[in-house]
Amino acid sequence: MSHKVIVPIGPYHPLQEEPEFFQLYVDGEKVVDIDIIIGYNHRGIEKLAESKHYDQVPYLVERICGICSSSHPYAYVLSVEDLLGGESKVVPERALYIRTVIDELQRIHSHLLWLGLVGHFIGYNTVWMWAWKNREPVLDMFEMVTGNRNNYAMFKVGGVRRDIKDEDIPVLKKTLDEFTPAIDLFLGAIKDDPVIRGRLKGVGRLTRQQAIDWCVVGPTARASGIDIDIRRDEPYGAITRLDWNVIIEKEGDILAKTTARILELYECVRIIRQCLDKMPKGEIDSDVKDIPAGEGIGRVEAPRGECIHFVKSDGTNRPQRLKIRAPSFTNVASNKVGAVGGTISDAALTLAAVDPCYCCTERLAVIDKSTNKKIMNGWDLVRLCQEKTMQIKEGRL
Repeated sequence: MSHKVIVPIGPYHPLQEEPEFFQLYVDGEKVVDIDIIIGYNHRGIEKLAESKHYDQVPYLVERICGICSSSHPYAYVLSVEDLLGGESKVVPERALYIRTVIDELQRIHSHLLWLGLVGHFIGYNTVWMWAWKNREPVLDMFEMVTGNRNNYAMFKVGGVRRDIKDEDIPVLKKTLDEFTPAIDLFLGAIKDDPVIRGRLKGVGRLTRQQAIDWCVVGPTARASGIDIDIRRDEPYGAITRLDWNVIIEKEGDILAKTTARILELYECVRIIRQCLDKMPKGEIDSDVKDIPAGEGIGRVEAPRGECIHFVKSDGTNRPQRLKIRAPSFTNVASNKVGAVGGTISDAALTLAAVDPCYCCTERLAVIDKSTNKKIMNGWDLVRLCQEKTMQIKEGRL
């Protein structure tokens, strides 16, 4: 007779960069169920935004995630620009190209970091060191363009804060040329190395239907054969002026997720080179003085998938409400099916395969400290949020 036991992964675990609690129910070595318990990282970013004026919020939201720290400010400024008629109405042409350069450099940085961690997690530290070595020139490009190696402080409502110097463009192109052989190296390892393929192929598979059912986004969805990408489906920046491809894999396992991200690196390089070649002369921001009352939505394709920011304005110089839906919020939940059926060791890799950002994911739980019991569940908090939204809408707050 089989005997089910509980194996915890987290909230602190060598395989997790941030605290999150996954409770595995196992029968021998086989995972038969999993509970995902969040709530270790809540920092109140949405509430803090209500006390900042519109030009301060980008600095706040880019600290939601250090790896994709342009996705959140980009989605935020797009949501505010939605109130002004859309990005194309208020952002100068040159700034659109600069925004796209930053967005794609960030994608390279994020995918390389994840790839290195995958190598480390499977004990293949050569891949980890390759990835870290080749991240350095990417961070050097960031420093050249933005002045920072992380938290780039480039986005503002109406444009960008800093221009790309003409004399820096040849250096950026040369660095991209030197980076391309590194992508070849990673792709070759994925295709030919028996250790990598043996450890990743068939593991943590998410079928196309499961990916749809669990609403996954980004490379996690595209690795399961779902043809979605916000850059193409709801374009922003200079992306419509450029030639590039959406990368689709079909197997849905960790090997497919890895291959999809590596192939996306080639597309990132293509996009950035085209931006540098086609970037027009002109201003990099417009003088936006007033934000009208209303509601706006901004959507970007973060490295992990669709990132959404919703802003509500009452016509003052501060947002009345900011709501954020990061891609990991849905991708992490898919582990409920992706990790089930595999072994304990496979589950640990599967949890990491969606490239989770738990700081992006966190939501608040209300606990009675005297009894250490949850006194409000998720639906209670949704109800309170809806009631407050209605109060704001009806002018009662």
